[in-house]
Amino acid sequence: MNETAMSENAMNEKAESYRRRADAFDAKVAAVRPDQWADPSPCEKWTARDVVRHIVDMHEVMLRPLGRALSAAPSVDADPLAAFRAARADIEAVLDDPALAGQESDTPSGRLSTLDHIDQVVSRDLPLHGWDLARATGQDDTIDPVDVAAFWSDMQGIPDEVMERLRTPGAFGPGVEVFGARVEVDEDAPTQDRLLGFIGRDPRWRP
Repeated sequence: MNETAMSENAMNEKAESYRRRADAFDAKVAAVRPDQWADPSPCEKWTARDVVRHIVDMHEVMLRPLGRALSAAPSVDADPLAAFRAARADIEAVLDDPALAGQESDTPSGRLSTLDHIDQVVSRDLPLHGWDLARATGQDDTIDPVDVAAFWSDMQGIPDEVMERLRTPGAFGPGVEVFGARVEVDEDAPTQDRLLGFIGRDPRWRP
C-alpha cells in the first residue's frame, strides 16, 4: 500500500469513528424524556441539557480555525436533538471535504489538521459525555468496548506533566476543564470504570 492510500485510509477511519460515535450520542439524546433535561449529570454543575450544550459548543470550537461557525439551528434550550444534529452535519461537511479536513491550524495540543483536531477532541468527547448523558437519564451507559480499549491505552501514554495540565481548570482556555481529579477505583474494576475514574468521573455515580 502506498503512502497516499495509507493516508486516505487513516482519514476515512477517523471520519467513520466520528460518525459511529455521533450515531451513538444521537440515540442517547433522542431517548431523553422531556422531563429529564433538567436532571443532574455526573459532571458537577451540569444538567443533562448542559452535557448536550457542551458537545454542541465543542463542535463549534472545531470549526473556528477554519473561519466557520455553526449553521443556523434551534438552540439546545429549544431542541437539544435538533441542535446536535445540525452541529454534527457541520462537522461531517468538513470531514467530507479533503481540503478542509487536511487544513492545519494551531490548537492547544499543537499544530494539527482539522481531521486530527476533530478526532482528538470532539470525536472522543462523544462517547465519554454520552456516558454522562446516559447515566443522568437512566439509559444504557456502556461505552463501545473498541473506544474504551483505545482511550485507555492512549491515556496510559500521556506524560505526567501533560496530564497535570489536562487536570488544571482553565489551562486550555477560560472555563475549559478537560479532566477532573482522578477518582480511585478498584484495580480489578472493568476497564470502562478505570477509564472513567482516570478522567475524573465516579463510575458509581447515580442521580
